[in-house]
Amino acid sequence: MSATVAFSADVLAIDAAAETARIAEAIRRDVAGTLRRRGAVLGLSGGIDSSVVAALCVRALGPRRVLGLLMPEADSSPDSLRLGRLLAEGLGIDTALEDVAPVLAAAGCYRRRDAAIRAVVPEYDERWQSKLVLPDLVGADRYALFSVVVRAPDGREQRARLTAEAYLDVVAATSLKQRVRKMMEYYHADRLQYAVAGTPNRLEYALGFFVKNGDGAADLKPIAHLYKSQVYALARHLAVPEEIQRRPPTTDTYSLAQSQEEFYFGLPLAQMDLALYARTHGVPPAVAAPALGLAPAEVERVYAAIDRKRQAARRLHLDPLLVEPLEEPS
Repeated sequence: MSATVAFSADVLAIDAAAETARIAEAIRRDVAGTLRRRGAVLGLSGGIDSSVVAALCVRALGPRRVLGLLMPEADSSPDSLRLGRLLAEGLGIDTALEDVAPVLAAAGCYRRRDAAIRAVVPEYDERWQSKLVLPDLVGADRYALFSVVVRAPDGREQRARLTAEAYLDVVAATSLKQRVRKMMEYYHADRLQYAVAGTPNRLEYALGFFVKNGDGAADLKPIAHLYKSQVYALARHLAVPEEIQRRPPTTDTYSLAQSQEEFYFGLPLAQMDLALYARTHGVPPAVAAPALGLAPAEVERVYAAIDRKRQAARRLHLDPLLVEPLEEPS
């Protein structure tokens, strides 16, 4: 793109009605034709992405062929369960409640996480709350290293830089949450002969913000081509409840409230949308900078972070590796 060409958020504008119809047709074709399933099952988190996917599945298949799973655990926000139920009632779909906390406790999810945090905060125990955070992408030019924020029972908070080992241990333990939930989705899919609908948007899918064989597993991913702002456009068209549309996107993985920006993206999602589009379409930093509200040098740092995340995401997107491809019958 020439440096003289204007660049703005308008590049992400879509015809929500036409896109809804296109996705609904793809869901119908994929579920009944390619996958040969009777309906769709998905986890309802009370967030915008799962709400839009649920509404799209209802458009495509009808409410009687969509099952929403409500899967709280020990660290879940009460709003997730409440808003998931609100959405399901509005769509007229059945739900199943699966409390996954006992399975996670038996697998050592909470115990392993707490032990890893104690490596940097020795007094931490099960009464405390915590979350992981990254520095802002456009702050000082530095390596993006994770820290843990902890809150004691008396309300005192502190922040500590995680060692590489402690960080990996925390992520490995908490990733059990997404994997156990996906196990429940496939249980219900198997018993009903349904397909599992995944809920990642383009930011999450392209930049690797998912757990392999966890929330990254699905039979179809209807909104993986949509930027987050486009998901919101569909939510408005599909009349997703206003409270869900206003809810800040959250990981709902840690006991302290945590945004997706501070855990993974490092930028407000509207900016990250535009930055990813610009990087993908070769927009020079100086051209993208005014639309992003950043200096060109800051855009360069954001582009570099996008490249690193894309590189890391390649492994997550891979199918299992074989020594040689298997021959198909002729």
